[in-house]
Amino acid sequence: MNWASWTTCGVFAGTGGVRTEEVGVVDGDLTVHTTWSEGQAEVAVQFSGASDWFTLAGSPVPCPSEEASRSFHQNVVEAVRAGGGATVPVPHAVE
Repeated sequence: MNWASWTTCGVFAGTGGVRTEEVGVVDGDLTVHTTWSEGQAEVAVQFSGASDWFTLAGSPVPCPSEEASRSFHQNVVEAVRAGGGATVPVPHAVE
């Protein structure tokens, strides 16, 4: 089983925050975590320094490779920074 995970701390959500499955919109200083396994990426966020994780709305999504999951994670971080009730962005196709 192949897998990878990516974590970025200290991501300040833009105005309007991000939507989660469990608690609705969250904002502020967040940690973003992406786990890739078996062609799928799962994304969760937490308030930095907290213990509870929340599933970002739209997660999981298909993601074909570990390399693609790294780029995808960066796209998620950028979406969180943009705010606006962000959800999981659609992964880019790998060429």
